[in-house]
Amino acid sequence: MESPEPSSSSPVLLNIGGKKYATTVETLTQREPDSMLAAMFSGRHTLPQHPTTGLADYINERLGWKKADSLEAELTRKDVIKSIQAQRVRFRGVNLSGLDLSKLDLSEVDFSYACIKNTDFSCANLYKAKFGQVEALSSSFQNTNLRECEFIGANLQESILDGANLRSANLQDACLTRCSFIETDLHSAHLQAANLTQANLRGANLEAANLKGAKLSGTNLQDANLQRAYLREVDLRDTQLTGAKLGGANLLGAIR
Repeated sequence: MESPEPSSSSPVLLNIGGKKYATTVETLTQREPDSMLAAMFSGRHTLPQHPTTGLADYINERLGWKKADSLEAELTRKDVIKSIQAQRVRFRGVNLSGLDLSKLDLSEVDFSYACIKNTDFSCANLYKAKFGQVEALSSSFQNTNLRECEFIGANLQESILDGANLRSANLQDACLTRCSFIETDLHSAHLQAANLTQANLRGANLEAANLKGAKLSGTNLQDANLQRAYLREVDLRDTQLTGAKLGGANLLGAIR
């Protein structure tokens, strides 16, 4: 026997991707009135009222997904595409490792805290996507649109970002060791305290980029454009700068 529809102030417990959220029907229907969750709780649908699993099962059924056997269930490329089509475009904390997500339009998608190791995002549109605190070891972002993306605290170690558009992207505190940024556009990028040890930025555009506190030991900046870049007090002793353009760069206190 199904329970009556909850009132606007009724508490709702959501279990999404293994993370539990407590909210109310009023919040779900008024904050984002055009969302799928708002439609589910609008009264037009009869929802199962199991306190922990009912809603998750209902969402899976609505999206045509199979019921997850565990809280750490991995998604497939088809699941991702289906989720985007259903306008459910948050993948916070989910496991997308090893997927081929190349050439997809993933603009403004939230991947924060997700595990995306060895994932292929090459040639995808990730404009303004969020990758805060992700584990993205050895992933490919080659020729990807990452303009204005957020990678704060992300682990991108040994990833490939050759030819990517990272204009105005925020990579503050990111682990970028041994990453490849060959001819990557990092104009006005935020790289404060980023770890670029042994990264390859040959021919990259770093004009007006902020590298305050960045680690550049063994970093290859040959032929890179560093005009007007902020390199104040940065240790450049083990950095390869042959052919680099440094006109107008702030090098006050830099160690060379």
